[in-house]
Amino acid sequence: MVNVGCMKAIQVSRTGGPEVLEYTDVDAPVPTDDQVLVKVTMAGVNYIDTYYREGMYHTRLPFIPGNEGSGEVLHDPQGLIAPGTKVAWYDGLGSYAEQVCVSRERLVAIPEGVAPEVAASMLLQGMTAHYLTHGVAQLGPGDSCLITAGAGGVGLMLTQMAVAAGARVYSVVSTDEKAELSLDAGATEVFRYSDNLAEQVRRHNGGIGVDVVYDGVGKATFSESLEAVRPRGMVCLFGAASGAVEPFDPQLLNTHGSIFLTRPTLGAWIAEEGEFAMRAQAVTQAIVDGTLRVRVTGIYELADAATAHSDLQNRATTGSIVLRVAQD
Repeated sequence: MVNVGCMKAIQVSRTGGPEVLEYTDVDAPVPTDDQVLVKVTMAGVNYIDTYYREGMYHTRLPFIPGNEGSGEVLHDPQGLIAPGTKVAWYDGLGSYAEQVCVSRERLVAIPEGVAPEVAASMLLQGMTAHYLTHGVAQLGPGDSCLITAGAGGVGLMLTQMAVAAGARVYSVVSTDEKAELSLDAGATEVFRYSDNLAEQVRRHNGGIGVDVVYDGVGKATFSESLEAVRPRGMVCLFGAASGAVEPFDPQLLNTHGSIFLTRPTLGAWIAEEGEFAMRAQAVTQAIVDGTLRVRVTGIYELADAATAHSDLQNRATTGSIVLRVAQD
């Protein structure tokens, strides 16, 4: 039997800026038969959380944000997973809380030796990097790509996976510190945000555009992304850190050389049977093998979620950041 009571959580009662993230008491959740109740140790903080907070992605108010984390099982209604089992998860909305109910199909066991803060931030960003390099595009030796926000959580993992596939990686960052991180992850060349970004990329790529542009910034970089890709190449717009891209005439894709444009989401790339397990396993195995390093640079207390969101959106962070909910 699960004890029903109150717990601490971050609740959003109205959409808006980081100030709407309220640290408060809420009712503890009760799992359905296909869910598992988990005690949260660390909750991952991602840009998608800010989209829900701002109302760009809609969900019923009030809600508890957060989609991933790490912790230990409290109760499995079906008795399949033992209490105390250390798990990580993705797609568990409500993770900014002391307890969360997660679909059994979205849980993975945490490998021995993987720290809880790494486990809490490895799935969303890691599987995003995986589907971008092993789904939306199949990068291989001789391919080239451009990655915006190259020193962010996704950017660093995406760089490592692209390099492991044999591709040349051109990264875009905003500071010298971030440039060092990007180079350390394996980037061939690192650029700053500028009006002639596409020209710089071509100059370093044999005079032609790259095969794929991975743009997680959106509005501020989209026009340069279209310029930086080769004819019949692909622009993959997978985020909107600077805001949503303005509507445009599809004829623009023709003028840039019959290029392809996609706006993917992780949900669509783990929707088919077995896809979540395949991508989650690939990420966790790469971490265990040491071929993928997850760089967690900030651990914030749960009550400081608003500060974490502000730092994330103000480009004051590198790598991944998490919320500490409970001591492991």
